[in-house]
Amino acid sequence: SSGINAEYGGVESHCIKAFADALEIIPFTLAENAGLPPINIVTELRNRHAEGEAMAGINVKKCCITNITEENVLQPLLVSISAITLASETVRSILKIDDIVNTR
Repeated sequence: SSGINAEYGGVESHCIKAFADALEIIPFTLAENAGLPPINIVTELRNRHAEGEAMAGINVKKCCITNITEENVLQPLLVSISAITLASETVRSILKIDDIVNTR
């Protein structure tokens, strides 16, 4: 968070933080749907990433955090980019519609 504030100022840093917080629902939901304790799993995942383990991910078969590349769990980057772009555009459209409705 402090790195974001140093690089971006004011409203931009708040927007980036909110976007990052929104993305955190992905591992939370994955853990929850796998029957794992989502708060514990997301906390451990965040800690592993902070320690430099960029490939740490949720292993639903082993019910823990592992190096997902060693488990051969790979996803094309295009799939992730497309999903995040579509979700972001959807939210943006909803906010525009909401803004139009509120001004009437």
